Amino acid sequence: MGKQPVKLRAVVYALSPFQQKIMPGLWKDLPGKIHHKVSENWISATLLLGPLIGTYSYVQHFLEKEKLEHRY
Repeated sequence: MGKQPVKLRAVVYALSPFQQKIMPGLWKDLPGKIHHKVSENWISATLLLGPLIGTYSYVQHFLEKEKLEHRY
C-alpha cells in the first residue's frame, strides 16, 4: 500500500487584454446609488458631520479672534 502519484490538471484563468472590464457595475447608476446611500444613512451622516463641522468652525473662530486680539 504505497503512495501512488495522482495526475492533476491545472486550470488557468486569464482575461484577454481586449476584454478587461475592471469594475463596470461601479459606474452604472452612480447618482441613484449616492441618493440611496444618503437617504438611507442621513441620520448617521448628520451625527458624524455635525460635531466635526461645529468643532472646525469653533476652532477657526477662536483662531481668528486670537489673531485680532492684539489690535484693540
